[in-house]
Amino acid sequence: MAAEMVSGFAFRFLISIVEAAPFLLAGLITAAVLRRFFGVAGTRRLFGEGTRWGLFRAWLIGMLLPVCSLGVIPVIRELRRAGVRGGTILAFAVSGPLFNPLSLLYGLTLSEPMAIVLFGLSSLVIVTAAGIIWDWCFPQSALPAPEEETYGIGSRRMLAVAAAAARESCGASLVWVLTGLSGVGLAGAFLPPNSLQHTFNHDNPWAPLLMTGLAIPVYATPMLAMTQLGMMFQHANSVGAAFVLLILGAGMNFGLLGWSMAEYGFRRGLAWLLLISGIALGLALILDKPLFPQDIEPSDHTHAFDIYCRPFDSVPDVVAAFQQRLERDVSPWEWRPLFVIGGLACLGLGLRLADRRERFEAWLRQSRTVSTPGRFDIVIPGPVLGLLSLAGLIGLSISGCYAWYPAPADCLVAMTDARIGALSAALAMDHEETKYWSERYDDWTRKMEVGTWLRYGSLPLYHRWKTRLVREQLEMLEHEVDGGDREAVQKLVTAISKSQRRMSEAYREEL
Repeated sequence: MAAEMVSGFAFRFLISIVEAAPFLLAGLITAAVLRRFFGVAGTRRLFGEGTRWGLFRAWLIGMLLPVCSLGVIPVIRELRRAGVRGGTILAFAVSGPLFNPLSLLYGLTLSEPMAIVLFGLSSLVIVTAAGIIWDWCFPQSALPAPEEETYGIGSRRMLAVAAAAARESCGASLVWVLTGLSGVGLAGAFLPPNSLQHTFNHDNPWAPLLMTGLAIPVYATPMLAMTQLGMMFQHANSVGAAFVLLILGAGMNFGLLGWSMAEYGFRRGLAWLLLISGIALGLALILDKPLFPQDIEPSDHTHAFDIYCRPFDSVPDVVAAFQQRLERDVSPWEWRPLFVIGGLACLGLGLRLADRRERFEAWLRQSRTVSTPGRFDIVIPGPVLGLLSLAGLIGLSISGCYAWYPAPADCLVAMTDARIGALSAALAMDHEETKYWSERYDDWTRKMEVGTWLRYGSLPLYHRWKTRLVREQLEMLEHEVDGGDREAVQKLVTAISKSQRRMSEAYREEL
């Protein structure tokens, strides 16, 4: 049991840091851009410091930037250094991880897309109300603005951005990121397998409160939170619990809580947690009944939260099971952002050890103008470059939607392996393999819906029902395999093959 708990912690921890790597890299770049391009005054102006629009700007910028609750840590550290008010910083810390273009589009393919719109507007209510109350209770929360640093233009300015990102990647941000990942690791060590299947059913009045206890310690990327929301709507689980999952699961973790308490004191950090969770729970109770999907028969359980439970139970060789599952769950290309962060951290560590007085940055600040400017040389102000950089991150996130959500024809080809794997495993009565491939089959059907909406501007109801039928039959297949009913499994395999053919015809020909 001890070996399974240790391996469960390590597996959940490692999977989470791989999933967080792209968002963390975006956060490091954003923090460096704010520091070197915008500077103190530009950062304060961007986030509306000293105006009544600060909280709204924090929410809006957070909704646009591709960060998660770990990737937001370097950014809020830079906002704190620039002297931004605590309410604005904490509002950005919660709203930044909730949505980005990728996750928002995925959420709109759920059975109740209006719920995602209302969830987004409710997040504005939460961060605004909590920020106003927090700033009113603790008015002197901002640090004094530091002295402005001006760097030379051209390559020196770009080197300054790289140096800032490198130093931050191996500094205090790394400590808080690892702290944030500890929660999901502890859940993977101590929660028994499949122990959360019935916890968040629609008829459980305690579901939103129980979700609060789970969502705060665990870590979820915006895409993972949306995936779990999709499964909860698909099973007609508690809508209130789904809302709490989005706000606290995607927006909170131990690292953020630890940072807020370290920076503002235990009492103020606890007050922020109670404000966010209290307002979120109140809105969850309000939204629970009106947004409950009426056209779906409630299920008595869900597998959406198995990813937080212990992954290994009663296996003969834990090490072999760990390696096999890691190779299956993480694609080779998913390691690349983590390798980039590792290289950046090594560079930052070298700078910290060899240049503790930051003489390299002092040298970069020496030359502020081009010595012999050419006829067509244009000196672009730092804040303009900063805005262009942030716009580039947002544009990259939006353009990435077309790569992450391919065209329908490409999705149909890509789902072939998942379909064959799911049906073959079902005929072999292998529940674990059926579950694994069914989840990927399900995911490709949702990606196909988003890809269709992106390219054609709408998703006809006919096509939505065709993909929904495949997903419902996949879920039934998984249950029948688990129950050991071979005859029912064979019938469902035939039915899924027919539904797949009809779905393919609809997306290939009628669009």
